[in-house]
Amino acid sequence: MQSVDLAGNPQLFVGAFDFDQVAAGLIPRRLPAFTRQRLPAEMQRVVTTPSGVRIEFLSDTTEIALVVHLSLIQAGRRVPAATIDLVVDGQVAQSVSHAEGDLIRMMTSEESQTTPGPSVCYRFEGLEPRLKRIALWLPVNAVVTVQSLRIDDGASLSSVVADKPRWVHYGSSISQCAEAASPTQTWPAIAADKAGVHLTSLGFGGQCHLDLFVAQTIRDLPADYISLKVGINIVNQNSLGRRAFASALHGFLDIIRAGRHAQTPILLISPIFCPFSEDTPGPTTATIISIDGQKKLVFDAIQGHEPVRQNALTIIQMRRIMSELIAARRADGDAALDYVDGLTLFSAADQQDLPDNLHPNAAGYARMGERFAKIAFDQGLFNRLSAS
Repeated sequence: MQSVDLAGNPQLFVGAFDFDQVAAGLIPRRLPAFTRQRLPAEMQRVVTTPSGVRIEFLSDTTEIALVVHLSLIQAGRRVPAATIDLVVDGQVAQSVSHAEGDLIRMMTSEESQTTPGPSVCYRFEGLEPRLKRIALWLPVNAVVTVQSLRIDDGASLSSVVADKPRWVHYGSSISQCAEAASPTQTWPAIAADKAGVHLTSLGFGGQCHLDLFVAQTIRDLPADYISLKVGINIVNQNSLGRRAFASALHGFLDIIRAGRHAQTPILLISPIFCPFSEDTPGPTTATIISIDGQKKLVFDAIQGHEPVRQNALTIIQMRRIMSELIAARRADGDAALDYVDGLTLFSAADQQDLPDNLHPNAAGYARMGERFAKIAFDQGLFNRLSAS
């Protein structure tokens, strides 16, 4: 098989805007180079977790071998598998999973141990010997070092030209979707597929705090549609209180609007149902518990400390602030902006698919993707904003 020069062809990585070039290969990053000096240390891992990133090309190869090194988080006995989906001409053709690599074992919610592991080869065989559009969707739950890509000897390879409307989505772990069944089964990927749009995923687990360098990134990206699903991390970490939240959100939107997206449709999405923070202010806590011999991370509100939490937000308060803010900006002339209540995507009626009290499971994410596709695309909310 012949090797593809990935370092010399970074355009093959869709959804990645920078790379760590290490001795072993390339680590795709989901924020551009200018953000490196601005990035909090705790955000480094999720920026290099390639949720929504895919390697796309045109080729007549019948076989593909992708060698990567994975860094996986293990909370219990079972190591979560990292899946790569092969999509051919828009349809998922094969999925391959591996659970080998560097294992980061969570001893408590804050302590971990790392055990080095081997690289793995994702192999896809039996493809038709014709020119086809190929996309390798990288894992949503692991840091990935891409070491080599090989295709048939003599097979052609060329870059893909983006030919769909572009949708940029920003959010938290509930947009990164580490619990999804596979990379194409995150709720943004499902919605993008149903709507026939090109997805750029800026879902950063635990790190959606209205950072201004993210707003600058979105400002500079090509986009026909933009959605911002914010709030849950801000409540969880109490990173913005009642005094600062609305002002920070205004500033985030102002930065996006200051560039090429003065009239681009933007949807602001409030948090989905979260049982412990609906009417209890943050911050919240994560605890590892044992259920049937398996360690499981669960989330809950911190109780007490009322005097120092008077400025902390509940999710109910946050939804009200967000809806009122959007109404005010629309009244001030921004007709290409609207609000989506997160409960329309995932409500208390869906709680059976919220196993850790915070993150939907695979079924929950699938439902969210279908619902968002209907609200934003099928029912035309984005298009109505475009026509405003």
